[in-house]
Amino acid sequence: MNAPKFVIVVGASAGGMNALMELVAELRPGADAAVFIVLHLSRTSVSDFLLHRLQPHTSLKCSIAKDGEPIEKDHIYIGSPNYHLLVKKDRIVLGSGPQENRWRPSVDVLFRSAAAAYSTRTIGVVLTGMLDDGTTGMDAIKRSGGTCIVQDPNEAEYPDMPLSVLNSMEVDYCLPLAKMGEVIFDITQTEREEKPAPPDVMIESEIAERVVVDYDHVRKIGEKSIFACPDCGGGLWYIENGSGNVNRYRCHIGHSYSERDLLSKQSEILESTLWIALRIMEERRNLLKKMEDDADKKGLARMASGHREKKDELQASVDNLKDVLFATQKIA
Repeated sequence: MNAPKFVIVVGASAGGMNALMELVAELRPGADAAVFIVLHLSRTSVSDFLLHRLQPHTSLKCSIAKDGEPIEKDHIYIGSPNYHLLVKKDRIVLGSGPQENRWRPSVDVLFRSAAAAYSTRTIGVVLTGMLDDGTTGMDAIKRSGGTCIVQDPNEAEYPDMPLSVLNSMEVDYCLPLAKMGEVIFDITQTEREEKPAPPDVMIESEIAERVVVDYDHVRKIGEKSIFACPDCGGGLWYIENGSGNVNRYRCHIGHSYSERDLLSKQSEILESTLWIALRIMEERRNLLKKMEDDADKKGLARMASGHREKKDELQASVDNLKDVLFATQKIA
C-alpha cells in the first residue's frame, strides 16, 4: 500500500546543498511518489550531513538509502557515500560497481536505473553543478517516456549541469526551484501507462546493478574506440544513445565517461604521471650528483666527469619536463 506510483530522482553537484534544501521545501506530501537524491560533492560523509540539513525543511521523511530497503511514498532517500544508488520496482539496491563520470554514487546510474524500472513514471530533476553529470541519465529517462525537469540555469549557482541537459535534449520543464514542487505534484496526479525502457537502458542498468564485466554486454551497446580507460587501462567502447544527442565511453569493467569527463580524467592522469616522472628524474639527478662527489673525493676525475655529464643532461631534461608540466596545467 505504501509503494509509490512515481519516482522522483534528483541529481546535483556544486552548489547543490542550498538548492536541495529549497527543492525539498517545495515538495508536497501526498504526491504518490518517492524521492531519491544523489549529490556529487564528497566521497565521504556528505550523506549524513545532507540528511540533517534537509529534514528540517520538509515534512517528508528523509533517510540514508539502505540496500534491499522497500520503497515507500512520501519518503526522501539519500545516496550513501561510495555506493551507487539504484532503484528497482520494489526495493533499493546499493551497488559497488565502478565509478561513472568519476563518481560513486553517480547521478547517471540513479537516473538510468529509475528509467529501467519505472519508465514513464520517472521524474528526473537536474540541479546546479559543474560539467555534464546527469545528462546521459536524463537522456535515458527521456527515451523511456519519463519527465525531464532542469533548474533554470539563470538561477543555478553553477549552471553547467542544467545547460548540458538543455543543450542535449528537449526537456519538459526548465524551472526555478520555487515552481518545481507544484509541477512535480501535478505530474504525480496523472495516469501514465508504463512501457518497457529501451534495451540499452536496461542493459546498462543491469551492468551497474550486477557489476557485469564481460565484453558481450558492452558489445551490444557500443563500438570499440581507440581510447583506453584512464582508470583501469582497458579499452573504451563508444556508446551512441538512441537519441544520438548524448554519447559517451564505457570500458567492459564498467567505468563510464562523457567526452568532457574523459578529457578531464585524462588531464588528471597526465598531470599525475608527469609529476611522478619529474620526481624520478630529480632523484636520479641527485644520485648522479652524489656519485660525482664520491668519485671526486677518491680522485677519480674521469669517472666524476662522466657522472657530471649525465647529471647535466638530466638537469636539462628536468627543466624541459617542468615547462611541459606547467604548460599542461594551463590547458587542462
